[in-house]
Amino acid sequence: MAYGAHHSPCLPPHPDLGLARNCEHCLGWGTVVTRDGEHELCRTCQPDPGNDKFGTGPLAQ
Repeated sequence: MAYGAHHSPCLPPHPDLGLARNCEHCLGWGTVVTRDGEHELCRTCQPDPGNDKFGTGPLAQ
């Protein structure tokens, strides 16, 4: 018997596929599945919202 994905009250994250294109960690998807079955952004290729490296963090001006 096949089971579908569990329903989650949270929407899946929206990765930047341009950044994910050549990522070997997420294979170009931009997201990874945790041990708990949750989707989260790939830490290898996706910018961290709190990281100033990509100019999107709280320190970016």
